[in-house]
Amino acid sequence: MEYTESEVRAVKLACCISGFIAPLLSTMMNLSLVNIGEDFDVGSHDLAYVNSSFLLMSVVFMVPFAKLADIVGKKRIFVLGLMIVIIGCIVACLAPNFWFVAAGRGIIGAGAASLATTSISMLTDVVPLKERGAAIGYQTMCVYIGLSLGPAIGGALNDLIGWRLLFLITIPMALASASIILHGFRGDIIRDEGGIFDIRSSVVYGISVVLAMGGVMNLPETWAMVSLLAGILFLALFVVMQLRSEHCILEVRLFRIWAFSGSCIATFMSYAASYSMSFFMALYLQSIGALTATEAGLLMIIQPVVQCIFTPFWGRMMDRIRNKTILPTIGMGLTSLGVLNVAFFDTDTELWYIIATMVITGFGFSMFSAPNTFLIMSSVPKEYTSEASGVMAVMRQTGMMVSMGIAMTYIAITMGSTDNLGPDTYDLFIDVLKYSFGTCFIMCIVGMVTSVFRGSPKKFE
Repeated sequence: MEYTESEVRAVKLACCISGFIAPLLSTMMNLSLVNIGEDFDVGSHDLAYVNSSFLLMSVVFMVPFAKLADIVGKKRIFVLGLMIVIIGCIVACLAPNFWFVAAGRGIIGAGAASLATTSISMLTDVVPLKERGAAIGYQTMCVYIGLSLGPAIGGALNDLIGWRLLFLITIPMALASASIILHGFRGDIIRDEGGIFDIRSSVVYGISVVLAMGGVMNLPETWAMVSLLAGILFLALFVVMQLRSEHCILEVRLFRIWAFSGSCIATFMSYAASYSMSFFMALYLQSIGALTATEAGLLMIIQPVVQCIFTPFWGRMMDRIRNKTILPTIGMGLTSLGVLNVAFFDTDTELWYIIATMVITGFGFSMFSAPNTFLIMSSVPKEYTSEASGVMAVMRQTGMMVSMGIAMTYIAITMGSTDNLGPDTYDLFIDVLKYSFGTCFIMCIVGMVTSVFRGSPKKFE
């Protein structure tokens, strides 16, 4: 189907704005964790739920939303996601206790799941092939703009007006994105009109994610290990159901395409290795570094700014180069170096070393992210773009979830009940950094090896 230039522009703009919202909220709140902990008297382990609840609910809803988008229309599900984000922001802003903050973040995560699964899919469907790499690059750039502005905006506003009002500043952006897509893109993209939504499979999938990720977040507790095992068993049941169903919500047969599955594994490993860096960095700079939220935010802006600057360039390069696996593989290697650097932080790490770590990690991620997304979306037939987008988003968010799970596990093992940060626990916190990012470095290497051997898609359609 052909789309007008104005429709293509509307989709690009709406998807770019939506890509800005979730990372902005995420990185803004990292600079408020210390204040949230003080307001509700919670330690670093519980504070991790501010991010983890968002990630958990986003993974739970991504696969069902991707299927619903094919049945009822991608534009409708996209707008629904924006409305859910607004509701979550209001709940978190008015939270009477810490767990309402976590609940609000969970609602935002559900809305972000809709945006993540439909944005890249709509761009793939609407934007011509010769412009697709650049479009994905610009959308990814907007994600990084959100990541880059979050620390600066969040740190400054946290010191000026408090953390609650931070949730409200994204509401006008969500309304703007909804207005643009509703008025600028008159039609909709429906791949499976009249299709049947498998509610039973969706429930089994949701149970598997909640049990597995709930277990990961609370290791090494005995009940958490049981929960993780139960989640894996439910996930196996879900896969069997999808292979036997005529109306599956996730086309698991796509994993038989090695270029697709290899790219998805690389996505998972990349985010699992690096996502917790911003969480740890916010706590490190404001506690051991003795910086204010504003100062820490200005320093943390370095990594996402580097990503923002270079991501469009690498997206355009993917439209021109023949060997499509070179860029994401090199990018993963550079990211692994940045991750390893964090493992060598101590209580008096010099500023230049922290900055160098952020620059290396940001440059590596910019070279990996958009090219890897291009490979994923180009390795499947066009009728499966929604499923591919959904799987990619699930792998990304699950990787983030595992990254936070690794962080929470080492906090629980190393710091135990003394997880409130102070001079007496700084050495223990440094040990957590060493264990966490030593583990993450190994995951990065696995991702890089996978990236090398995945091969290029047979056709870029």
